[in-house]
Amino acid sequence: MKAIDSRIKRQFPENSQYRTAFVWRFMQYIRERFPLGAYLPLILLFSFAAWSFSAIAGERLVLPGIFRFFAVTVSVLGFFLQLRIADEFKDFDIDSRFRPHRAVPRGLVTLAELKWVSRAAGAVQFIAAIAVDERLLVLLLADWGYMGLMNNEFFARRWLRSHLVAYLVSHMLIMPLIALYASAFEWLPANEPPASSLLLFLLASFAAGLVIEIGRKLRAPDEEREGVETYSQLWGHAHATRTWSACCAGLAGLVTIAGHATAAPAGAAIFGAVMLLLATGCARRFTREASPAHARHIEHASGGIVALAYIALGPLALVLASWEVLL
Repeated sequence: MKAIDSRIKRQFPENSQYRTAFVWRFMQYIRERFPLGAYLPLILLFSFAAWSFSAIAGERLVLPGIFRFFAVTVSVLGFFLQLRIADEFKDFDIDSRFRPHRAVPRGLVTLAELKWVSRAAGAVQFIAAIAVDERLLVLLLADWGYMGLMNNEFFARRWLRSHLVAYLVSHMLIMPLIALYASAFEWLPANEPPASSLLLFLLASFAAGLVIEIGRKLRAPDEEREGVETYSQLWGHAHATRTWSACCAGLAGLVTIAGHATAAPAGAAIFGAVMLLLATGCARRFTREASPAHARHIEHASGGIVALAYIALGPLALVLASWEVLL
């Protein structure tokens, strides 16, 4: 905590313009709470995979144009930024009490300012949808509607907070909805319905969301803090690790099955096996020794496993499917 406070003081001296100019304060907020170095590569992979899988499943082996790929990427980026901002609202009371060093409780940015950022992101999403195909607005509104329910915790906050699995599943359902919207940038302008096998990509996106969410909330016993809910604290580190492993196995299995829909079964199976081996190795180490280092390995492995999944379902699948057509 002291290290964080000293860093903040160095970056934000009392009379610095950083404390008054919103653009600089927001840039610092992004570095702390929405680091693009971690989010953007996965968002790019996710967006390209959604396009590629939809195109392959619909037997339309075409690459997205630069404008359309930019539109889908900024739209997906907007969704995840809006989800981050929504969490700031939901967690403000707890953060103010137990994590006052975080950006919003310490006053780096305000909730009112973040609300305007979320609206600006929505405006960008709206313009992107209109520019590509106005029919995308139906799916965009559906995703916004579900996010609104999430923000209000489905008007059952107390019940959901006492039923963690239901809370986790209900919130992770946003992932296949975002995946469906991203894929629609491919199939909707083509005036085609989504292919039935696209369901595999939606399920994989749901599993990927579980892998990331659980993986980032596994902690060593020495790292657990009062007021900070983690799955290792709520379920015990052994059970939480097994649950994370099961989600990784489910994702690997879905990637392998989806390989048959993309005419790249061998490549998908290899990627699925690598994902499974990586998850098993990290889980075993953390189960044997629940150390901070092993907890970080699981968090980093979560991102790596999800990246492998989207590479298998996107770039790899598109290359192999195109190669098969050429042969």
